[in-house]
Amino acid sequence: MPQHGPRDLPEGDPFGPATLPYGVFTTADEPGRPRVGVRYGAHVLDAAAAAAAHGSAYAGLLDRPTLNPLMAAGRPVWRAVRAEVRGWLADEAHFHPLDEVTLHLPFEVADYVDFYASEHHAGNVGRIFRPDAPDPLTPNWKHLPIGYHGRAGTVVVSGTDVVRPRGQRKAPSDEAPSFGPSLRLDLESEVGFVVGTPTELGTPVTLEDFREHVFGVCLLNDWSARDVQAWEYVPLGPFLGKSFATSVSAWITPLEAFDAARTAPPERTHPLLPYLDDSGAEPGGIDLRIEVAVNGETITRPPFSAMYWTAAQQLAHMTVNGASLRTGDLYASGTVSGPEPDQVGCLLELTQGKGPWLADGDVVTLTAWAPGPDGTRVGLGEVTGRIVPAHEH
Repeated sequence: MPQHGPRDLPEGDPFGPATLPYGVFTTADEPGRPRVGVRYGAHVLDAAAAAAAHGSAYAGLLDRPTLNPLMAAGRPVWRAVRAEVRGWLADEAHFHPLDEVTLHLPFEVADYVDFYASEHHAGNVGRIFRPDAPDPLTPNWKHLPIGYHGRAGTVVVSGTDVVRPRGQRKAPSDEAPSFGPSLRLDLESEVGFVVGTPTELGTPVTLEDFREHVFGVCLLNDWSARDVQAWEYVPLGPFLGKSFATSVSAWITPLEAFDAARTAPPERTHPLLPYLDDSGAEPGGIDLRIEVAVNGETITRPPFSAMYWTAAQQLAHMTVNGASLRTGDLYASGTVSGPEPDQVGCLLELTQGKGPWLADGDVVTLTAWAPGPDGTRVGLGEVTGRIVPAHEH
């Protein structure tokens, strides 16, 4: 039976009424019945049970094993459900302690796209790999959000072990490629955006329609085998060096929760084509404060507010050719890095490509929060993954 929920949250808890992220959980007494929950402090509100008890018209969207039906219902329903959830917080009959439930991948991933939107990250990487180039950025970088299509089937929920990938690698000094476990395994701190409302093929999404399609936000770790990536990525880009695992939070924080954290992106230094020109739009940046820890020790604090390209611009570019959106599409910001040495988003930057890299047994944890209304904090669910040895063949 559900435990009683908290009557009062600790001051400053980032999972208060301003946040209310959605996830999917099971309990020990009903392990075969995943359903939608809402995090509130250190508890999970059984949204399906609360909706049924209160006669909600949306009960059928919440007693489901993924968030996809709720996400597909569209923004008016998202807002209505969120309003009802706030009312259910006073009903303590439907809460479970967070440490007594099992969390699952919260949505069925349709497609996965990863961008490269941090000027600081792109510049740092360019200087590492092209030290003699006059400009560390490629000629197209400030004209369009660069991205690639990843593998949706290997998106995993926080807490899932990450098996060290095997593949081809070839250092510049090697005569021929070799094969084996990656020797340069890296993390990438990113922010993910989850699509709810789909579109028809041939219909681009404008900057103004961003809110109508993006359901929520999550943290994301785009694990990267740098040695595999370096050998394979010319001329078509990342493939096996990225596709072995991408970790996401078990909680999806509604986009609406970040209204108080909206901020202007960095000043643009190149004119933008009309479909990307956000000069007259609402501030497209989000003031997210990310922290990356390895084995419990914080190694960097990347600021999401420093990202050159916004999530709305990424969505507009991703669909400008008529590519359709599906419920459950996930797209990631690319590695988040800031201008300072302690604000980079991966080990490649932190060590200037020299390592050390992630070792077997290392545990990587991403956490983040954003300013909320009236001095509150809006939290994102953490993303944690432990590296385990490569499988033998």
